[in-house]
Amino acid sequence: MELFFAIVILACLHSFALPDGQGDALFALKNSLNASNDQLADWNQNQVSPCIWSKITCDEKGNVIMVSLSNMGFSGTLTPRLGVLKNVNTLSLQGNGITGKIPEAIGNLTSLTMLNLENNRLSGEIPASLGNLKKLQSLFLTQNNLTGTIPQSVSSLPNLMNLQLASNGLTGQVPEQLFQVPKYNFTGNRLNCGLNFSHHCESDSGGSPSKPKTGLVVGIAGGFLGILLLGGSVLLFWRRRHKGYRREIFVDVVGEVDRRIPFGQLRRFSWRELQLATDNFSEKNVLGQGGFGKVYKGVLNDGTKVAVKRLTDYESPGGDAAFQREVEMISVAVHRNLLRLIGFCTTPTERLLVYPYMQNLSVAYRLRELKPGESVLVWPTRKRVALGTARGLEYLHEHCNPKIIHRDVKAANVLLDEDFEAVVGDFGLAKLVDVKKTNVTTQVRGTMGHIAPEYLSTGKSSEKTDVFGYGIMLLELVTGQRAIDFSRLEEEDDVLLLDHVKKLQREKRLDAIVDRNLNKNYDMDDVEMMMQVALLCTQPSPEERPAMSEVVRMLEGEGLAERWEEWQHVEVNRRQEYERLQRRFDWGEDSIFNQDAVELSGGR
Repeated sequence: MELFFAIVILACLHSFALPDGQGDALFALKNSLNASNDQLADWNQNQVSPCIWSKITCDEKGNVIMVSLSNMGFSGTLTPRLGVLKNVNTLSLQGNGITGKIPEAIGNLTSLTMLNLENNRLSGEIPASLGNLKKLQSLFLTQNNLTGTIPQSVSSLPNLMNLQLASNGLTGQVPEQLFQVPKYNFTGNRLNCGLNFSHHCESDSGGSPSKPKTGLVVGIAGGFLGILLLGGSVLLFWRRRHKGYRREIFVDVVGEVDRRIPFGQLRRFSWRELQLATDNFSEKNVLGQGGFGKVYKGVLNDGTKVAVKRLTDYESPGGDAAFQREVEMISVAVHRNLLRLIGFCTTPTERLLVYPYMQNLSVAYRLRELKPGESVLVWPTRKRVALGTARGLEYLHEHCNPKIIHRDVKAANVLLDEDFEAVVGDFGLAKLVDVKKTNVTTQVRGTMGHIAPEYLSTGKSSEKTDVFGYGIMLLELVTGQRAIDFSRLEEEDDVLLLDHVKKLQREKRLDAIVDRNLNKNYDMDDVEMMMQVALLCTQPSPEERPAMSEVVRMLEGEGLAERWEEWQHVEVNRRQEYERLQRRFDWGEDSIFNQDAVELSGGR
């Protein structure tokens, strides 16, 4: 079984290997940006696949489709090797101190729908090669040092919806076609538009990412109010000048609210509201990142703290209705151990979900990412987390109609409320972002080390794939370790936590399994019970795994002994068969390579 899992892991990692030197191009970008040792530390050129690097998103074929490196303090330049990333649809490098020219090679990124290079120190001319980006919808170059004219080729982009070129040193005539773009901003340049020309420098709908609009309301008592406004404006201008005031930068999205999806029982948020709440989706507010997108901490106008999940796989033909159905499905799953959905935001290009903010973050954080001074997750709390998570999954599987399969059960997706009660998050999102899939088998979604073997081999998920993931999460709770950890190879241990634990369990070394951070403050009977439940949940055959309702009963002390005795019998037979095959394999090697020569006949 260990051999099987090792082969599966290596095969999956190999399947994610990037073609055409994309990994090398990304590493070249890291070097050209002068990234420090602390920045992009997990970008390891020797790794099998950069798809597991931070700030990178890949599709199911292993192609890089998103590079998100905003507001990270880079000071270098953009390498021309970026042109290799031909499948990238989103390139975000705003809010850094990047210098030099925009490489002509960016024109090779023909899949780009959004290019954001605003608020840097880029110089030179806008490359004419941007005219090759026929899928480009949003181009943000505001607040740089760009010079020269706007290339005529940019005006021929058929899908351009948002063009922001404010606050540069551009000169000359704005191509006439660009005034037809729904949102544009050419202010802060020396371009031929404005009061003395036939077109305004900014579209009526606004959209400047660098200049919040201020509306001036003139009432009946205009004289007195005008004096107050004028005085206030002068005072504000003086304070900004003397305090180094820097204008906030926000990006508006075309079609701020998509009215085709009704409110239902959920609150609809506007894009602008969530943009302000998260400080323009600032990297400093990122709570986590996974296969479904990034999660940002936010504060609403009334002071309510929220977590905003910005989905990545939102584009699909006819996806609005499907998105609505899935959001409604998630919203009706109400249980004390499930994360409650507060509301959502939809635009033609964005899908966002809004949840309550969990102040104690995730179980994974409490196990492995604690900051100095923060308390360790104590054993009684771990027991409560195990039971609460099981109850939440039981509700999804057996009490929702239609039932909901999570497909990514792990410690990182189990959150902790103010009382350290387990709250299962991200349920239903796998289906939600796969709305464009019409067949039963969808792309595999999950995290390596947590994915059930039948899901890897067939792509078909069921309640039992969640049970497997839950079993691995129990192992995380007991050991504090990751589900897959290549550093264990250095000690000649198994890469997979499941195999590592099975080995220690066979050797009857339960003490070596338990998280050392607990300092022996745990009940060994409880540890043994949780280990038994975990191993029952992670059996290779889905038919042999218990349902989540059975898991709840076993954790409450009912029926575990019988199931465990049955499992031991099956496992012993399975182990003996594995060892028999291993001996046969070893004998076969000896018979082929290590036998002495035998004289079959004499000379002829």
